[in-house]
Amino acid sequence: MRIVIAPDSFKGSLSAQEVCDAIARGVLRAAPETVIDTVPMADGGEGTVQSLVDATGGELVMQHVTGPLGEPVTATFGLLGDGETAVIEMASASGLPLVPEGRRNPLVTTTRGTGELMRAALDRGRRKLLIGIGGSATNDGGAGMAQALGAALLDGNGRPIGPGGGALASLARIDLSGMDPRLAETEVVVACDVENPLTGARGASAVYGPQKGATPVMVRQLDANLSHFAEIIRRDLGKDVAEVPGAGAAGGLGAGLIAFTGASLRRGVEIVIEAVRLRERLRGADLVITGEGRTDGQTVFGKTPAGVARVAGELGIPVVGLVGSYSSDAGVVHAHGIDALVSILHEPITVAEAIAQGATLIERAAEELMRLLLVGQRLR
Repeated sequence: MRIVIAPDSFKGSLSAQEVCDAIARGVLRAAPETVIDTVPMADGGEGTVQSLVDATGGELVMQHVTGPLGEPVTATFGLLGDGETAVIEMASASGLPLVPEGRRNPLVTTTRGTGELMRAALDRGRRKLLIGIGGSATNDGGAGMAQALGAALLDGNGRPIGPGGGALASLARIDLSGMDPRLAETEVVVACDVENPLTGARGASAVYGPQKGATPVMVRQLDANLSHFAEIIRRDLGKDVAEVPGAGAAGGLGAGLIAFTGASLRRGVEIVIEAVRLRERLRGADLVITGEGRTDGQTVFGKTPAGVARVAGELGIPVVGLVGSYSSDAGVVHAHGIDALVSILHEPITVAEAIAQGATLIERAAEELMRLLLVGQRLR
């Protein structure tokens, strides 16, 4: 039997590769002759860099960049094994966890560090950038990112505007003459699983601003500033980004990446599926084991197990989800290609205990799952 193991990470417990390894150990304990291919997966959110590096035999790179408050931080990005692609999580450089709660203020936080990571990837010869844009601390429309890549965002006196969403009010014109020329030959693909426009009631400021420290007054100011930014982009760059689905992601970074790098926005799991060549690796498999920390009714909306199951279903391969736990509405996944769900928990346990014992619990559950499959073969 040939089995492909393609789970997401179990957040807070194990990376996707560690989950793969634990499942493989359990399977082989029950059926040592099984042929296994492990494919660590992700959906564009936290853990995507590590999963893609592991899946492609790439490497992690540490880089000193500008943090969201303008202070230096050490961020990480990945160079994939294909020699062409870099993968970046904007949260590593510009994420909310980098800002203490008492200092959260999207009027001043910047995406400059994200642009510096992109430039570092270009310096290493990569001409395809995969960028995950969840978990931001920012609301600057990607202005800081653009400045780091050479764009001049100028006020009425021809001086560069300052950092943060508040400074956008003073923007008078955009000059791209100093933009990094390597971007012209670079494909930028953005993992974006939300459809919020840049502004308005469903826009970046109104929906996500409060969790970044914005008061109601600040939300109105930030929304007006992003509207102004979009108008200057339309006038000076000839791109209308205000209503593009996903433009409001990460405080408008989606819009900025479209405007300044020509990026395309796609569902994160689809980007990962292509990057790890999942379809090719599934061909000829008898079974796929996927999984995540918790499965619920939202899993079918772009989460890793649903993406894996879709590809496996197209190839006629059955899928089992090995999960930390699942909710009462998780059965909806059966209509989306996940044929069975198996929890790794076998007795009452606290969340902290489950996280600490993750590898052991997964390994044991995988062994029992494999033994059940062997029983099924005998019955058949």
